[in-house]
Amino acid sequence: MKSSNIKVWHNPRCSKSREAVKVLEELNIEGEVIKYLENPPDANEIKSILKMLGLTARELMRTTEDIYKELNLKNEQSEEKLIEAMAQNPKLIQRPIVFKDSKAIIARPSSLIADFLKA
Repeated sequence: MKSSNIKVWHNPRCSKSREAVKVLEELNIEGEVIKYLENPPDANEIKSILKMLGLTARELMRTTEDIYKELNLKNEQSEEKLIEAMAQNPKLIQRPIVFKDSKAIIARPSSLIADFLKA
C-alpha cells in the first residue's frame, strides 16, 4: 500500500534503521525513505520534529557518537546550540525516525512501528 503520509529517516549503515525499513515492507507500506545524512534537516525542521516527538534536543541526540565528544556537547545547556549541532552534524540525530502525518517516533525497537501506524 502506497502511503505518502509515512516517512522514515533512514541511515542504510545502521542495523536498527534497516530493520525499520524492513518492518514497513513487511506491513506492505511504501513510505518515503529519506537518507537524512545525505539530505540533512535544518534547525527549523529539527525543532518541528522535537515537537512531534515531545523530546528535548539532547534526548534526540546520539550521545555516544565521537562528534558529540569532539564538539564537547555534554555540558552544553542551550537548546539552540544543540539543535544547530544536529543540523550541522546529522550523525548526532537518533535513528530511525518514523513519521505519520504530524506525529513521529524513534522506531527503536522496530516493534513500535506497527502500533504507531495504527494509531
